[in-house]
Amino acid sequence: MLQTKPLCPGFGLEAWGVDLSRPLTDEEFADIEQTFFRAQALVFRAQSLTPAQFAALARRLGPPEPHVIDQFHHPDDPNILILSNRKNKNGEPMGLADAGTYFHTDYSYLQVPARATTLYSIEVPKAGGNTLFANQYAAYDDLSDTMKRRLEPLMAVHHYGNRKVAEEAGRTAASPLTAEQKAKMPLITHPIVRRHPVTGRKALYAVSGSSYGIVGMPDAEAVALLDELAEHATQPKYQLSLAYGVGDLVVWDNASLLHAATLVDPNDPRTLWRITIKAPALAATSVLAPTFAKGMT
Repeated sequence: MLQTKPLCPGFGLEAWGVDLSRPLTDEEFADIEQTFFRAQALVFRAQSLTPAQFAALARRLGPPEPHVIDQFHHPDDPNILILSNRKNKNGEPMGLADAGTYFHTDYSYLQVPARATTLYSIEVPKAGGNTLFANQYAAYDDLSDTMKRRLEPLMAVHHYGNRKVAEEAGRTAASPLTAEQKAKMPLITHPIVRRHPVTGRKALYAVSGSSYGIVGMPDAEAVALLDELAEHATQPKYQLSLAYGVGDLVVWDNASLLHAATLVDPNDPRTLWRITIKAPALAATSVLAPTFAKGMT
C-alpha cells in the first residue's frame, strides 16, 4: 500500500517511498491511481525524472493533450508545457511565466475536459511559487438545498481566458494567445454541477476562470451567479497551499478542484514542466464510485 500523510484537512496527500523514475507494475499504479482520486491532489517529493519518464508516467493516467500555447512545448515532447520565468540570452522567454494566476480548471474551455494535471518542479524560487487548490466537492456539499436545485440543470459557457480580467497584458490575465491559437478555441458548454466520472460525487465545476456565461440566462445575471459561486468555492476553508521543492511532482484532479498559481518575483528563477491529461472521451461513473462516496477520512 502507498504510504501517505495528509496535506490539509479534507483533501491532499503526500506520498513517500516511491521512485517514479522506474517502471511501475500495474498493481503499483492502480494503488497510486486510487489514492489520487481519493486525495484529489497527490504529491511525490524529490523525484528525478527525464522528460521521457515524466511523459510515460502521465500517459498511465490517460491521453495527454498538448497546450494551445505551442511555442513553449518541451523540445523532447510536445505534451510537456514549460512554465518558466527565465529568458534566453536574447531576452526571449523560455517558458510561460505567469500561467494561471487565478482560480481555474485546466482545459474547461475544451469539449473534452482535463482529467488530471501533472506538474514537475525543476527550479524553485527563493520565495513564493505555491499552487493553491480549492476543494469543489466540499464547496458543492456546503451549498443550500435551494441553490443545489437551482444549479442542477444549468450549463455554463466556457472559452479560453479569465472572466475577471479582460486585459491580456496583466499578470493575472490568462496567458495571451496568437490569432491562430485563438481560432482553435470555440465556445464550449459544461454543467455547473458535474458528477465526477470516477468517484460519482458531485462538485462545482470551473465556476472561476474560463466560465463566462450560462445557457439561457441574461449575461449580467449569469456573471453575477458565477461570481457568487466562485467567491463561495474559493473560501480559505476549502483551500490547500502547496509549496514545492526541487523534484517534487504533483498530480491533481481537475474534475474536483480549482487551482491557481501564485506570482513570484520575475527575477527569482522558477521552472516547472506540466502535462495535462484529457478525460476519457466516453467517461462514465466508475464501478469504483462506492469506494469514494464519502471522500477522505
